[in-house]
This record gives sequence, C-alpha cells and structure tokens, in this order.
Amino acid sequence: MRSTGSSEVIELAELESHRRALLRYAMAQLRDESHAEDCVQETIEAAIRNAGRFGGNSAVRTWLIGILKHKILDHFRRASRERPLPIEDETNLDDLDALFKDDGHYLERPAAWADPEQALTQREFFEVLEACMDKLPKNAALVFRMREIMGIEVEEICKELSITANNCWVLIYRARMALRACLEQRWFMSAR
Repeated sequence: MRSTGSSEVIELAELESHRRALLRYAMAQLRDESHAEDCVQETIEAAIRNAGRFGGNSAVRTWLIGILKHKILDHFRRASRERPLPIEDETNLDDLDALFKDDGHYLERPAAWADPEQALTQREFFEVLEACMDKLPKNAALVFRMREIMGIEVEEICKELSITANNCWVLIYRARMALRACLEQRWFMSAR
C-alpha cells in the first residue's frame, strides 16, 4: 500500500498477499475449493475497482474479509435461485422433541465441559470443530455458517434461502445440538 496524500492506494501485490487467508475463510464457509476460489477472485477484483473507497480505518485484511462475506452471500443467493434448498426436509422437530421432557427441560442433562475457554486456544480444537461441522446436514450447516460464523441476520438468511424464520431457527438449533454432541464426544470427553 502506498500513500497518496490523504488517501491510500492499495496495490495488487498487497491484495495478493492476503489471498491465502481469504481462501481459508472462503473454504470454511463454502466447503468447495472452486467456489471459494471464485469468491476470492471476485473479492480481489472488487477491491481493485473500489480501492479509492478504502479509507484505511481498518486493516486491509479486515476490509477484504468484509468484501468476501458479501461475495459469499452472493454465491448463496445464486445457488438458492438456481437450486432451491429442500429446507423443509431437515426441519422435522421430532428428533428435537425426543431430547426434552414435556416441561421443556433436557431429558438427559448435557455433560459439563471442563474448560471450554481453554479449548478455544488450542488449534486441534478447531480441527475437531471443523470435522464436526462437516458431519452436519448440508442445509443445517449452511444456515449455521451464515448466522453464527458470517453474522448474517436471520431475516436476510430467510430471504436469501426462501425459508421461514421458524425453519431457520430450527436449523440453527439442530446444528448447535449436533455440534455440542460431536464436540462432547470427540473433544471434551476424550483425554486432551
């Protein structure tokens, strides 16, 4: 990046230096290398076109991740237009009802986790988390990533995927419960 008076111009080499990090982020959201590459390429192209808008109020990578989030959302929009998601198939509440008593409390109380904050400092934990996320049903994983990782509002997710808010919350809840069970089994209950 070079300074040009009050504004800064971002050079292509600077943008390219962030490609690997952008690709990792896109892969974590999309789980498809070619789609991730496309989104990263679109991000770099958008950054080049809009370099004059970058005010330097954040790190370049932060700015690029912000652009990338929009490109990933655009990808989800295109995908849902081309092939509507069969969301209804994954929102059956019967399996959730089996976990709770009539009064809404857990039938079987979840095990307490020893030290969840310490787990977040360990790289291996995130590898286990990724493996657990790979096991989620496709639509639950998509909605979970959009909401919990990308921070997209439920209203926007519903609009983009043509689902109801109830469907969206059920999918998020199912994903959370499945991740909890997987992490409990593969991380917290095993010797680390």
